[in-house]
Amino acid sequence: MSEKIQKDILCDMCIEDRKPAKKTCMKCEISMCVQHLQAHLTTPVLLQTHPLTEPMDLCGNTKCSQHGKLLEYYCLDDMTCVCVSCAIEDQHRLHNMKTFSTAHKELLEKLKAEQLILQEKTDDENVSLEKWEKSERGKLGGCSVRLIEAVTKLRDISLTSVQSSVSARMVSLKTSKSSMEAAQKEKDTFRFLQMYSQVHQDVEKAKAVDLRKGLEPGSHRDKLVEEMRQNGEKMVKQASQFWGSLLTLVDPEHHQELVPTDLDLVFKPQSLGPGMLLSKDNRKVFHNSYLGQCCATLLICSTKTASSFQRWVVSLSEESDWTIGLCDKKCAKNLKNGAVYGLCWEDKQLRNLITETDEDSQSSTSQGLKVQNTGTARTGTQLVTTSASITYQGENGEEPVPRPEKVEVLWNFTASTLSFFSRTGQHQREEIITMKLKVSINNWDLVPFVQLGKQNIHSTTQQQQWKCSCGKGYYWDGNGYRDNSSGSYYQGCCSCGKVLGPHITEMVCELY
Repeated sequence: MSEKIQKDILCDMCIEDRKPAKKTCMKCEISMCVQHLQAHLTTPVLLQTHPLTEPMDLCGNTKCSQHGKLLEYYCLDDMTCVCVSCAIEDQHRLHNMKTFSTAHKELLEKLKAEQLILQEKTDDENVSLEKWEKSERGKLGGCSVRLIEAVTKLRDISLTSVQSSVSARMVSLKTSKSSMEAAQKEKDTFRFLQMYSQVHQDVEKAKAVDLRKGLEPGSHRDKLVEEMRQNGEKMVKQASQFWGSLLTLVDPEHHQELVPTDLDLVFKPQSLGPGMLLSKDNRKVFHNSYLGQCCATLLICSTKTASSFQRWVVSLSEESDWTIGLCDKKCAKNLKNGAVYGLCWEDKQLRNLITETDEDSQSSTSQGLKVQNTGTARTGTQLVTTSASITYQGENGEEPVPRPEKVEVLWNFTASTLSFFSRTGQHQREEIITMKLKVSINNWDLVPFVQLGKQNIHSTTQQQQWKCSCGKGYYWDGNGYRDNSSGSYYQGCCSCGKVLGPHITEMVCELY
């Protein structure tokens, strides 16, 4: 291909008998043959300041569309050619800039390295493809065999039992038929009348027979029904496992099986409101509304070291606002002072929270993102936490994403991403949002966290109304319950004898 280009591109300095070009000067915007190229190769100033490339057709794409200057540098961050004004004045000024020759050399080496990695990966996958296929077939085959066995057993139990019952009922029909035939053959009037009573009983029994009914009521039927329920539950479980395995095989991104997180994953409280309690295993959070509002900030800690990713699943209360994600460990007790990447449910709206430096925030805002910004200055660099509502394209246009009951979070260390999923079933999940983290750039020590309620809210003197079942109303003033009518204090019980207050403790958060 390069030989064809060299033959097609001719020297721009040859007046007659134009020779094939050897190089093209990007600054002079001309192509030169070997003879006319000598000045560029022997003059030190030209050699340093005039970039030479393989012969190319200059069709106007060598100048910056914004500044009209020659494209001389390559921005490795944005992977684009830029001019000197772009490199020192505009958005590329803080980026990794290289000359064309240096960029060409470095990127070529990078491609070779990536080619080796992909080649090794391809070789490994070719070797393991047969093992993978054997493993998947074995797993799915085992599930299907167990399911077929369970279905067959349930079918045989049902059919055998009902068949025995129907056979017993068929005896009554046969008996009545024999009785009627015998009576019709009897010619003697006296003997006919003597046998008619028994014939009538047999006929009535036969008329009462319903072959479409199930088993006759009794202990045998009750025992069989219980056995069928137990086998049926096993069958449904095996069918669910088989179905889930197929879904995971075909679409693993949206149909990962909901596997409980490791028991070493626990809550570590940073702040707990007066009405908040932790379970003994530190995996459940409870709230007693009698003691105060739902308010807590908890880190999610693990004794194990994760290699490439960390995963956690949290079920959250419908009654409380919450935020889940990653925060700067140094600012865990007050999230407003540090970096946060999270999913937030507040005022019946699902939003994302992303912390950036002021420069990153200006860049994202210029791209049309509608956000509400709050900033905290630290060591000369301002942190800006941006928040935006999360919507999806519904039948009526953009609609808000509904509140997820159970949130699965996946922190990918290698890709520097944080993904949130709504778990809608044992084998179903829907991606809510994936965020790109800038941990290495800003040197933040991020840790998983959950915040319940709104930060820095304390219920001390707020009056809480409560109405007894007898109809009398009370309010809590911080010291005790007062009668709405008289204002008198009541200690412990209403005048009707019922214990005062909504003494209800409910679970508001759980590590699944």
